[in-house]
Amino acid sequence: MNKTILSEEIQAFINEHVSANVSDLALKKSKFLSFDWTLILNQIEAKQKAKIKLPTWFSTKNIYYPSKLSIEQTSSEKTAAYKSSLVSGESLIDLTGGFGVDDYYFSKKIKHILHCEINAELSEIVTHNFEVLQQQNIECFAEDSLTILDKLKRNFDWIYIDPSRRNDAKGKVFMLKDCQPNVPELLDFYFEKSNNIMIKTAPILDITAGLSELKNVKELHIVAVDNEVKELLWILEKKYNSNIKIITCNILKEHQELFSFSLNDDSSNFDYSLPKKYLYEANAAIMKSGGFTEIGTQFGIEKLHQHSHLFTSDTLIDFPGRVFEIETVMNYEKSSMKTHLSNKKANITTRNFPETVDNIRKKWKIQDGGNLYCFFTTDINNNKIVLLCKKLK
Repeated sequence: MNKTILSEEIQAFINEHVSANVSDLALKKSKFLSFDWTLILNQIEAKQKAKIKLPTWFSTKNIYYPSKLSIEQTSSEKTAAYKSSLVSGESLIDLTGGFGVDDYYFSKKIKHILHCEINAELSEIVTHNFEVLQQQNIECFAEDSLTILDKLKRNFDWIYIDPSRRNDAKGKVFMLKDCQPNVPELLDFYFEKSNNIMIKTAPILDITAGLSELKNVKELHIVAVDNEVKELLWILEKKYNSNIKIITCNILKEHQELFSFSLNDDSSNFDYSLPKKYLYEANAAIMKSGGFTEIGTQFGIEKLHQHSHLFTSDTLIDFPGRVFEIETVMNYEKSSMKTHLSNKKANITTRNFPETVDNIRKKWKIQDGGNLYCFFTTDINNNKIVLLCKKLK
């Protein structure tokens, strides 16, 4: 950590150029001839990444930023605030501290936070930033978390872990055992230190695979922001051995879409139907959960087909996802397509349909955009159909 970056002159330059094109800046001659120009450029680029994701950091003076990759990989403030709503107590230890966004929010709910980060420079940066942010109940350790847990000889109300994938697992469907730390292998040790564990994983982790590797899972939270799944939060409780609750949260600008169900819910009496007046598409968090039968049962709506994951009703309901009014239902055939969609503008979604969106656009010369929403799907009778809709939500 080069504290010269925090000089008044360099900070003023960073703030003046926070909206600049960094590639263009890199081609210009630095006005700070005695200082590494690339470090200043990195601060500008990382701060740009923080503007939407980390508004508290962005708006605070004298924040020191790590690499832009660290900013890309850290939790957003929105997801960190959600995580903090799940914990309580006197103490929490974060075994994989990183840039410390989660711990900043945990510290608002828990009296004493321990931030463990094996990268000494990143730990120094985070320590500085917590001082600037005046968050005084967070203690930073620049050591391996296993060493710290062994040294401290104490228990915590919560352990928080955000395991990172090892390099040899890049691009592959991964298991938790492929991550560092190896949580499944260390679970018994962790439960000696706390009765409650929260594990954050990337949304690419298969839920069934995660459940097969972990034990004592009490809850799984699937968190999306603006309909994009950002993280899975696994809540483990020592000796817990009952039904697992799945909670989905889609964080929108002014509210949250929440939906929950038990993994062992019996929803075998679910109904199917041909398209009615309204069409519903569950948000991304619910789609990731696989709770398609449960959402239909809880909201009293019917599904178009076992594999289509679209719902319908005659009465409009408040639904956690996109809502449409169906204006036309037609079979997927040449005459209908030419009459209604050929050479027109429309938003296209495919669900349980043999052709891709790109192929459909090319085949029928349909432009993207406009106010018409088209769902290409399969109905209960296995017919390929197209629903022409008006978006309500």
